[in-house]
Amino acid sequence: MLPDCLSAEGELRCRRLLATATARLRARPASAAVLVPLCSVRGVPALLYTLRSSRLTGRHQGDVSFPGGKCDPADQDVVHTALRETQEELGLAVPQEHVWGLLRPVYDRQKATVVPVLAGVGPLDPQSLRPNSEEVSWGMWLGGSSSLSTVSASCLQVDEVFALPLAHLLQTQNQGYTHFCQGGHFCYTLPVFLHGPHRVWGLTAIITEFALQLLAPGTYQPRLAGPGQPRGFEPLASSRQASSTPGLNKGL
Repeated sequence: MLPDCLSAEGELRCRRLLATATARLRARPASAAVLVPLCSVRGVPALLYTLRSSRLTGRHQGDVSFPGGKCDPADQDVVHTALRETQEELGLAVPQEHVWGLLRPVYDRQKATVVPVLAGVGPLDPQSLRPNSEEVSWGMWLGGSSSLSTVSASCLQVDEVFALPLAHLLQTQNQGYTHFCQGGHFCYTLPVFLHGPHRVWGLTAIITEFALQLLAPGTYQPRLAGPGQPRGFEPLASSRQASSTPGLNKGL
């Protein structure tokens, strides 16, 4: 059963679990920060994602991500970065007191540190968002009949904001994984989340996994596994070793 993570008790539990790491990580420099927005859409607990604009330059154009970006020298800390970037991208102002804490940092291929900032943004009406027309338009996906409504903020219909219910993310049929190997040998396994409007993979899937482990302890089975992962991809203590053939993609 999905725990009531949006309750005051659920929030307090998460804040307590994150308190020590949050105090430590806020004092450290980082390359970038993202906001992991825990919201309620029509009373359904969900995480909010963005689809990066196909007009952006670089290798991440068109990828699913959390709102966020590079740390600016003027930012006070990674929390400031995540909140500033979210307001710039989505027009969503999140007060600092709504931040629950910091999740485990992840690292991109250039070994840049990306810090996830978990925040409760409360009930969310997608029509209230005012996304940056140079980056995203908005939409909400609530599962079930795969209903996806989008309102274009530019001429690009594929760029949007969407919410994935926690119940959807926690269903095993919506969870996949990718095995990676180097030199012909199994190296590590990373999670993939499927059957939403867009595939959630890469660093965003790893951060999603961290959030699910915190929000639904004992319900979500981690996919991070294997010795020799790149730095920052270490599985949590309860992670299982991958049992299927190295190099095989499941659910892709």
